[in-house]
Amino acid sequence: MIRFLDILFSVIGLISLFPVLLIIYLLIILESRGGGFYVQKRVGKDGVDFTLFKFRSMFIHSENKGLITIGKRDSRLTKIGALIRNIKLDELPQLYNVLKGDMSLVGPRPEVRKYVNLYTKEQLKVLKVRPGLTDYASIKYAHENIMLGQSDNPEKVYIEEIMPDKINLNMKYIDNRNVKAYFNIIFTTIIHILKHNQH
Repeated sequence: MIRFLDILFSVIGLISLFPVLLIIYLLIILESRGGGFYVQKRVGKDGVDFTLFKFRSMFIHSENKGLITIGKRDSRLTKIGALIRNIKLDELPQLYNVLKGDMSLVGPRPEVRKYVNLYTKEQLKVLKVRPGLTDYASIKYAHENIMLGQSDNPEKVYIEEIMPDKINLNMKYIDNRNVKAYFNIIFTTIIHILKHNQH
């Protein structure tokens, strides 16, 4: 049932949001050199790598300076990139990943291999399901980059504090994965984004 809902909502989203997607893409390529999309290998279900799509929010080759984003003080962000990240529009191309079956609308956010290699045997259980666009951890850590920006050692804080807590929240959904939880997380995410953008 969840896979059917993923396909239905991703198709509706891609079709209805196409004008918005096109405008964002054009704004990105007009502001800075490089394509409008950023692609990156992430670890998916059963530990299999897949190609994740996002709108490019940084200047090209910025990943060479680190994988952690540190909020408003991150000089790698373009102006349009900072805006679309703030309201999570940079994640919209992942509706294509959902349609393909790489991801679900709801599930643990997919990590890069570097961090998955640090998981314990117990933590690796998060790879039993498709990664998602949002889940309980995404809601709690919606402003993660700002939190990391306040740290002297963002990567250490991420690995030792944030990542383990995220995985615990991931397991909360995995252990109670059903349609009710699926819709609850989607609606909570939408409300959270709308409230944030009223301030």
